[in-house]
Amino acid sequence: MKVVILCGGKGSRLSEETQIKPKPMVEIAGRPILWHIMKIYFHYGFNNFVLALGYKGELIKQFFINYNLMTSDVTVYLNSGELDYTNKNSEDWVVSMLDTGLNTLTGGRLHRLEKILRQEGTFMLTYGDGVSDINMRSLLEFHRSHGKLATVTAVRPPARFGGMTIDNSTVIDFTEKAQVGEGWINGGFFVFEPGIFDYLHGDTTVLEGDPMENLAKDGQLVAFKHTGFWQCMDTLRDKEALESIWSESNYSWKIWD
Repeated sequence: MKVVILCGGKGSRLSEETQIKPKPMVEIAGRPILWHIMKIYFHYGFNNFVLALGYKGELIKQFFINYNLMTSDVTVYLNSGELDYTNKNSEDWVVSMLDTGLNTLTGGRLHRLEKILRQEGTFMLTYGDGVSDINMRSLLEFHRSHGKLATVTAVRPPARFGGMTIDNSTVIDFTEKAQVGEGWINGGFFVFEPGIFDYLHGDTTVLEGDPMENLAKDGQLVAFKHTGFWQCMDTLRDKEALESIWSESNYSWKIWD
């Protein structure tokens, strides 16, 4: 099963870092937050990733192309150009990196991937800036149990994020970035059926706008309520909070060995 990660935004609220790198490449504990997200999925057996690139996407490509070189001891045979990795211990990942446009919005990035995803059946999707201790297998099982087109993970962080009204696990209203007190909000970590593409209409589609609102109106959006750890990295303060959690050995999202 493919896991789509949206990696194309400019991350303007984290400009201290994103002036020189895309937000998914901002590091927590010496590794890009994107790597942390992929490790969470891989822990549950998901290793086929599709990265929807945009702003400074070449830096993400360089990271994975050079991954073995940067994480292993290496011997170079200059005459042939051959490389010998003497302690290679890379993750068993398949990473497809596709340019989805510099200014394409979230739903537009997914829309551009329709050709490679529609025939694949169920797929997962998340943003390239949030970590959680969510059980991905439980999320997938929950999605399959209700037979709807979309599952969104609902979490309870501060009120500056978008809110959802949920009735018996079915989302009946979806409003992005409203002040919602202590209500449930969009935490990413979606599971979709190919029918999601019928709700997407070009590069200017905001996934969290009309598509989610219409899925909710059609009774096709269901919430997986996650009460464990979840944290996105929108600002420098968020990055510092994640660094602090890691430095205190409180690896809330580090579910891998």
